[in-house]
Amino acid sequence: MAKERKHRIVVLGGGPGGYEAALAGAQLGAEVTLVERAGVGGSAVLTDVVPSKSLIATAGAVQSVRDAGKLGVQTFLPGGDGKPVRPEIAVNLAAVNKRLLAMAGAQSTDMRLSLEESGVRLVQGSGRLDGPNAVLVSTSQEGGTDFDRIEADTIVVSVGASPRELDSAKPDGERTLTWQQLYNLQDVPEHLIVVGSGVTGAEFANAYATLGAEVTLVSSREQVLPGEDPDAAAVIEHEFKRIGMNVMSKSRADAVERTEDGVRVTLADGRVVEGSHCLMAVGSIPNTEGLGLEEAGVELSESGHIKVNKVARTSIPSVYAAGDCTDFFPLASVASMQGRTAIMHALGDFVRPIDLRNVASNVFTYPEIATVGWNVRSLADATNMATAITHTIPLNANPRAKMIGFTDGFVKLFAWKASGTVIGGVIVAHRASELIFPLALAVEHRLTVDQVASAFTVYPSLTGAITDAARAMHVH
Repeated sequence: MAKERKHRIVVLGGGPGGYEAALAGAQLGAEVTLVERAGVGGSAVLTDVVPSKSLIATAGAVQSVRDAGKLGVQTFLPGGDGKPVRPEIAVNLAAVNKRLLAMAGAQSTDMRLSLEESGVRLVQGSGRLDGPNAVLVSTSQEGGTDFDRIEADTIVVSVGASPRELDSAKPDGERTLTWQQLYNLQDVPEHLIVVGSGVTGAEFANAYATLGAEVTLVSSREQVLPGEDPDAAAVIEHEFKRIGMNVMSKSRADAVERTEDGVRVTLADGRVVEGSHCLMAVGSIPNTEGLGLEEAGVELSESGHIKVNKVARTSIPSVYAAGDCTDFFPLASVASMQGRTAIMHALGDFVRPIDLRNVASNVFTYPEIATVGWNVRSLADATNMATAITHTIPLNANPRAKMIGFTDGFVKLFAWKASGTVIGGVIVAHRASELIFPLALAVEHRLTVDQVASAFTVYPSLTGAITDAARAMHVH
């Protein structure tokens, strides 16, 4: 008997979505080829999530040293006159960036080895669709015209996104930078102007201000982090100002010019801000141009994002997509879930459609903002405010927060008024990214506030604020 041919899968892009898709395909017995231009892990590992969050962790270490005095911990050096002298905190940014990039490279290598051990065929090069069931791959370093054609039963597109560039503020990689170019800096900027107060802008502004740079944050909105819970954004903006950051609200940048020794940012109202460096954090664009998607019949949005459904399938049955190139949440965790879901659906395995309301996300400022499920804005937009209840526990009422000296923040829960089912939550706290998981479980499995309140938490602990809030929301 002839051996049955394996299901053939080609994955374009080795970021979180492509990596998980390739692994899942190999584990389910398919023949998988992954095409990646820069390196396994994609920009998420090499130039985005891994290095940026590592930089932020370094800034957090600096902040912890500075805040140690709150707990009675003080460091001094003997002075020449016999009196103690408080040492300055020095940040060797060149060494920090070297460590970040080395760590990103090591993570990429680990991911590559995992794929190879699973039997995935790796091809370094650039690929594009040749209809709905084939991919053309160029392995030429110069982007030549010679292509290898790989036929596929299923194609997964996970090509990510790149920093958006403005014609009036073109990054030069030296003074005007995207977030992918920051790791070339050898010293902490004297005065960093950050244009854009979304998640990326806020995170880097916070990190560099903590590392010792003078930072001006140019925000076109009334409040920083306009996409987050307003109460949470207010805590972060207060913290920014407390550490000396200049937050310019309702200020839109029109142009960025390089000067002899820095940059000049011109605002829409004519004001001018001068600094040593400028970070442009004005969003991203999907890397979908020139991939042959539209020619293959794949539907794109006006912004160029690939339209997908809840199982990551595009308008063409044989083509799936995952990650920042799609019209879903631009989160690494979502990309990974999309990649796995796509392959399981394509191969006929059991699959649960992705519900974006169950996605937990985090802003890595200091403190962090973690969210899951419904929030103030989504409830208002859906005119559901009257059917929901909410309760907030400030961290200054939590014993563990007092002990560690970190009381700027809160835990906020949302639930349906009639049933008490937990539908969302916001946590603003140190390492909120770790604290949100119980609420993510509650939202995913439709637990009630009484069920959450009945779980034992360690005393004292920050998670105790979650059960305290749930207990206060008891539905009679």
